[in-house]
Amino acid sequence: MGQFLLVDSKKLDGFEGLHQAVHGSHVDVMQLGRGRLRGTLSHIGIGDFSLSIGAFNVGMRTQRVSSDDKLIIGMLLAAEDRVAHWSFDMQLNDVLVIPPLLEHDGVFHGASAYAAMRLDLDDVASLFGGEARLSDPEAWRSRGHFRADAANGAIATRRLVAIMSHLRTNKQGLTLSTAEYWRRTIAECMAINVMSSLPPDDSGWLPSARRLIRKVEDYLDATGARPVHVSEICAALGVSRRTLHRAFQEVFGLGPVSFLRHKRLCTVHSVLRQSAPGSTTVASVAMEQGFYELGRFAQYYLAMFGERPSQTLGGTTGQIEGDGIGGA
Repeated sequence: MGQFLLVDSKKLDGFEGLHQAVHGSHVDVMQLGRGRLRGTLSHIGIGDFSLSIGAFNVGMRTQRVSSDDKLIIGMLLAAEDRVAHWSFDMQLNDVLVIPPLLEHDGVFHGASAYAAMRLDLDDVASLFGGEARLSDPEAWRSRGHFRADAANGAIATRRLVAIMSHLRTNKQGLTLSTAEYWRRTIAECMAINVMSSLPPDDSGWLPSARRLIRKVEDYLDATGARPVHVSEICAALGVSRRTLHRAFQEVFGLGPVSFLRHKRLCTVHSVLRQSAPGSTTVASVAMEQGFYELGRFAQYYLAMFGERPSQTLGGTTGQIEGDGIGGA
């Protein structure tokens, strides 16, 4: 992964702006619907990995030439009319796989919104590590359509939009120390819908839960204070999400996602206690630990520590508005 970070957003005034619909990849577009095209296009770039989210108000024809050696995984976020890619009729939150060097053919019959993740094919082994059916690069060499689960798909869409919104307005939250966490968080939103479309996998051996938990905690200790995503742990230890979840439930009575959130909250608490008022903000510390829904973060914090984050920072009583974090 390269060492450059990008957060960029612009308003669209004409279909030509959608030539860059996917960051780093040229897309041929033609307007189908009548009227002046309006919309927005935002990009997050982390090295060779990117997330693009676009929205437009009229029908469009899109084609991608076969000169790009990157894998593109897309999700339909909104549509007022039919959307078709190749022979696939897309429903809300469905995931589309466009393999490297394959021509793409899409038609949006009305106003729509999409998200597109672009990455090196070799990166799937680390991003989806622990999930054997997703971590094999060969599994992504064929075009594919994955039907989203209604509940999980809606959650994934909200998360992607929230990540883009918060990083767009809080660019300092995308730093080199947290870039890997954001990359994995974005990838998981796509993976959730792919996994829900696959048959259940009940294989896999559950090692001694406490031995596995010790390996996880050793790994977390070695990473220092940066936030760590569940998929990173699965890749590093070679275990599936299902196996990890069962181990955490057996030992702690809660899942690995909740455990890691508690750990990140503790890190925020310690940083705030050690910081002088005026030297930092609650929002910046929270973003550094991967909390992008800052209103929800404040609720988690209050529930866990019995005080607002502003009270921890400097040991004073304050209102949550004083933290500089409104609703998510």
